[in-house]
Amino acid sequence: MQGWISGFQESIDFIEGRLTEKLDIGEIAGRASLSPFYYQRIFGALCGMTVGEYIRARRMTLAAQELTASDSRVIDLAVRYGYDSPDSFAKAFQRFHGITPSQAREIGAPLRSLAPVHLKITLEGGNMLDYRIVEKAPFTIVGFKRRFNSDTSYQEIPKFWNEWTSDTKGLKGMFGVCLDMDGKDFDYWIADLYMPWEDIPEGCETYVIPGGLWAQFICKGPLPDSLQSVNTKVWSEWLPSLRGYSLAGDYSLEVYSPPAEKAEDTLSYIWIPLKKDEG
Repeated sequence: MQGWISGFQESIDFIEGRLTEKLDIGEIAGRASLSPFYYQRIFGALCGMTVGEYIRARRMTLAAQELTASDSRVIDLAVRYGYDSPDSFAKAFQRFHGITPSQAREIGAPLRSLAPVHLKITLEGGNMLDYRIVEKAPFTIVGFKRRFNSDTSYQEIPKFWNEWTSDTKGLKGMFGVCLDMDGKDFDYWIADLYMPWEDIPEGCETYVIPGGLWAQFICKGPLPDSLQSVNTKVWSEWLPSLRGYSLAGDYSLEVYSPPAEKAEDTLSYIWIPLKKDEG
């Protein structure tokens, strides 16, 4: 993963240079030599927002600057920043700035601004991560899946779990599995290990997880906070310092143990597929 930081910054610079053009997540991720699946997860951990949120916020920042410093018409700005109509642009503008485009032209109007991201990884202290690298044979999962968009998945996946909790249909919920579909959307599974001698519950499907190397990270404490905290450290601290291995496969797993008596003793795990670097 050497050169990872400079490659990621190149991808952000690529976004910045094309904010008035149609942006493709595959092309953006390619600048960082990452798949769209991993790029979006790393971006979220490092920047605290999704790629889509960042692009929209930067476009709204520039649109407000143009609106207040020129006589540009709203319809022209809507087209320039990729909106289908002045109405859709005005709604997006108001969501971001809290005022309408016409109000933004008034002297002293309050506006918001998001500066371009400049990636800088610094060592701020010893944050301990417990993990191990293991090799596992292929295994099959069985469960329910639903397709999610990366921009809204953090809000929507917990709702999926809540639905499942009300009707588990015989599943224990051992795994939460993210499987990339097309770079924009991914399938999320609530699943168990598939046992061939057992019937597949109604509405469930099976999927074979390829064998290979996995980095397995331990998360201890109440959910979802413990898992989310470790997940952020994996992408923002562990990955930039990773040597001798690269990310493999467009999938990742959350592994859940049975509930502990005390929430602080709850154990869960994050599994990330890896491959050894050549040479």
